[in-house]
Amino acid sequence: KGEVYMMKVKSVSIMGKAGILSGGKGDIMIPTSHIFEGTADNYPFENALKLEDFNDDELKAFEGTMITVLGTSLQNRDILSYFMNTSWKAIGLEMEGAHYQKAIQVASKIRHHITPDLFVCYAYYASDNPLETGSTLSSGGLGLTGVKPTYLITLKILEKIFNSAVKVAEKK
Repeated sequence: KGEVYMMKVKSVSIMGKAGILSGGKGDIMIPTSHIFEGTADNYPFENALKLEDFNDDELKAFEGTMITVLGTSLQNRDILSYFMNTSWKAIGLEMEGAHYQKAIQVASKIRHHITPDLFVCYAYYASDNPLETGSTLSSGGLGLTGVKPTYLITLKILEKIFNSAVKVAEKK
């Protein structure tokens, strides 16, 4: 019928694991855009999570472009170095981000099913570094290395959600 039904979605938060290009296993990546490799699909967005949210003595954090790839086995050092060292300034690669961001932007900015001013929280922890010998996905599991970044990202996402709710309540 062409009717638009507004859903009361105020935020979208996504945490995942990804390959890092500049750091090591367990480090944190905060994307500012998702670039879908092999297409012209680029999705810049305002991430509610910022680099300064992740000041930690043990973990490093990086902020910048994430490359959404079709598969990790399809990557090679030259392609990954290109994305990292050119104006793309990629910090990591993953397999879902561009698809999620496309759905968020369609729902909020084109079809208007959710508010266009929702806040989005994205963060990844590094499961591997495909540019480092011995640190690829095929070199073994992450072990306990992913525990601390997972909890830290979860804590920061919850802080953003609760702080946003407080701000909304204060406006009323």
